[in-house]
Amino acid sequence: MIEVYIDGASAGNPGPSGAGIFIKNAGKVERFSLFLGEMTNHEAEFHALLHALKICLQNGFRTISIRTDSELVSRSMEKEFVKNKGYADLLHTALQLSKQFELFFIKWIPSSENKTADELARQGIRKHKEKGANTKNE
Repeated sequence: MIEVYIDGASAGNPGPSGAGIFIKNAGKVERFSLFLGEMTNHEAEFHALLHALKICLQNGFRTISIRTDSELVSRSMEKEFVKNKGYADLLHTALQLSKQFELFFIKWIPSSENKTADELARQGIRKHKEKGANTKNE
Protein backbone atom coordinates (compact mmCIF):
# COMPACT_ATOMS: atom_id res chain seq x y z
CA MET A 1 0.00 0.00 0.00
CA ILE A 2 1.24 3.47 -0.90
CA GLU A 3 1.41 5.91 2.04
CA VAL A 4 0.79 9.52 1.10
CA TYR A 5 1.32 12.34 3.60
CA ILE A 6 -0.22 15.67 2.65
CA ASP A 7 -0.32 19.16 4.09
CA GLY A 8 -1.42 22.61 3.03
CA ALA A 9 -0.07 25.86 4.45
CA SER A 10 -0.90 29.54 4.07
CA ALA A 11 1.13 32.61 4.97
CA GLY A 12 -1.94 34.54 6.08
CA ASN A 13 -5.52 33.39 5.95
CA PRO A 14 -6.03 33.94 3.07
CA GLY A 15 -2.52 34.37 1.77
CA PRO A 16 0.16 32.78 -0.40
CA SER A 17 -0.27 29.03 -0.01
CA GLY A 18 1.60 25.83 -0.65
CA ALA A 19 1.02 22.10 -0.72
CA GLY A 20 3.37 19.41 0.49
CA ILE A 21 3.08 15.79 -0.61
CA PHE A 22 5.31 13.00 0.67
CA ILE A 23 4.83 9.57 -0.89
CA LYS A 24 6.28 6.34 0.53
CA ASN A 25 6.20 3.45 -1.92
CA ALA A 26 8.01 0.20 -1.03
CA GLY A 27 11.07 1.94 0.32
CA LYS A 28 11.13 4.68 -2.32
CA VAL A 29 10.07 8.21 -1.43
CA GLU A 30 8.90 11.10 -3.54
CA ARG A 31 8.52 14.69 -2.38
CA PHE A 32 6.41 17.42 -3.96
CA SER A 33 6.40 21.07 -2.98
CA LEU A 34 3.83 23.20 -4.83
CA PHE A 35 2.83 26.84 -4.81
CA LEU A 36 -0.97 27.11 -4.86
CA GLY A 37 -1.61 30.85 -5.09
CA GLU A 38 -3.71 32.94 -2.73
CA MET A 39 -6.16 30.95 -0.61
CA THR A 40 -7.15 30.04 2.92
CA ASN A 41 -5.42 27.33 4.92
CA HIS A 42 -8.41 24.99 4.59
CA GLU A 43 -8.48 25.48 0.83
CA ALA A 44 -4.74 24.70 0.73
CA GLU A 45 -5.39 21.46 2.65
CA PHE A 46 -8.00 20.39 0.09
CA HIS A 47 -5.74 21.36 -2.82
CA ALA A 48 -2.91 19.30 -1.32
CA LEU A 49 -5.28 16.32 -1.33
CA LEU A 50 -6.35 16.96 -4.92
CA HIS A 51 -2.75 17.20 -6.14
CA ALA A 52 -1.79 14.04 -4.24
CA LEU A 53 -4.69 12.09 -5.73
CA LYS A 54 -3.79 13.23 -9.25
CA ILE A 55 -0.11 12.32 -8.75
CA CYS A 56 -1.08 8.87 -7.48
CA LEU A 57 -3.43 8.27 -10.41
CA GLN A 58 -0.77 9.42 -12.90
CA ASN A 59 1.66 6.94 -11.34
CA GLY A 60 -0.84 4.10 -11.66
CA PHE A 61 -1.14 3.50 -7.93
CA ARG A 62 -4.26 1.44 -7.15
CA THR A 63 -4.20 1.27 -3.35
CA ILE A 64 -3.35 4.37 -1.31
CA SER A 65 -3.57 5.55 2.26
CA ILE A 66 -3.65 9.32 2.68
CA ARG A 67 -2.40 10.76 5.98
CA THR A 68 -3.38 14.33 6.86
CA ASP A 69 -3.29 16.53 9.94
CA SER A 70 -6.38 18.37 8.68
CA GLU A 71 -9.43 17.17 10.59
CA LEU A 72 -11.63 19.09 8.15
CA VAL A 73 -10.30 17.20 5.14
CA SER A 74 -10.29 13.76 6.77
CA ARG A 75 -13.79 14.13 8.24
CA SER A 76 -15.20 15.62 5.04
CA MET A 77 -13.86 12.74 2.96
CA GLU A 78 -15.08 10.11 5.41
CA LYS A 79 -18.58 11.62 5.72
CA GLU A 80 -18.70 12.83 2.10
CA PHE A 81 -20.03 16.11 3.43
CA VAL A 82 -18.71 19.54 4.34
CA LYS A 83 -20.65 22.19 6.27
CA ASN A 84 -18.95 25.16 4.60
CA LYS A 85 -20.38 25.26 1.08
CA GLY A 86 -17.24 27.09 -0.06
CA TYR A 87 -15.42 23.76 0.10
CA ALA A 88 -18.17 21.68 -1.55
CA ASP A 89 -16.66 21.72 -5.05
CA LEU A 90 -13.22 20.79 -3.70
CA LEU A 91 -14.74 17.90 -1.73
CA HIS A 92 -16.76 16.74 -4.72
CA THR A 93 -13.64 16.66 -6.93
CA ALA A 94 -11.64 14.83 -4.25
CA LEU A 95 -14.39 12.23 -3.84
CA GLN A 96 -14.56 11.66 -7.60
CA LEU A 97 -10.79 11.19 -7.80
CA SER A 98 -10.72 8.88 -4.76
CA LYS A 99 -13.30 6.57 -6.34
CA GLN A 100 -10.82 5.80 -9.15
CA PHE A 101 -8.64 3.77 -6.76
CA GLU A 102 -9.24 0.11 -5.98
CA LEU A 103 -8.71 0.92 -2.30
CA PHE A 104 -8.60 4.40 -0.82
CA PHE A 105 -8.11 5.25 2.83
CA ILE A 106 -7.74 8.59 4.56
CA LYS A 107 -6.57 8.95 8.13
CA TRP A 108 -6.11 11.92 10.42
CA ILE A 109 -2.69 12.07 12.08
CA PRO A 110 -1.27 14.58 14.56
CA SER A 111 0.90 17.38 13.15
CA SER A 112 3.91 15.85 14.89
CA GLU A 113 3.64 12.87 12.50
CA ASN A 114 3.28 15.06 9.41
CA LYS A 115 6.40 17.23 9.62
CA THR A 116 7.81 16.30 6.22
CA ALA A 117 4.64 17.25 4.33
CA ASP A 118 4.36 20.43 6.41
CA GLU A 119 7.91 21.48 5.51
CA LEU A 120 7.25 20.73 1.83
CA ALA A 121 4.13 22.92 1.91
CA ARG A 122 6.09 25.78 3.47
CA GLN A 123 8.81 25.34 0.84
CA GLY A 124 6.15 25.87 -1.82
CA ILE A 125 5.32 29.25 -0.30
CA ARG A 126 9.00 30.20 0.10
CA LYS A 127 9.85 29.24 -3.47
CA HIS A 128 7.18 31.60 -4.74
CA LYS A 129 8.30 34.44 -2.47
CA GLU A 130 11.93 33.98 -3.55
CA LYS A 131 10.92 33.85 -7.21
CA GLY A 132 8.91 37.07 -6.76
CA ALA A 133 11.85 38.76 -5.04
CA ASN A 134 14.21 37.70 -7.85
CA THR A 135 11.79 38.90 -10.49
CA LYS A 136 11.53 42.34 -8.89
CA ASN A 137 15.30 42.72 -8.82
CA GLU A 138 15.79 41.93 -12.51
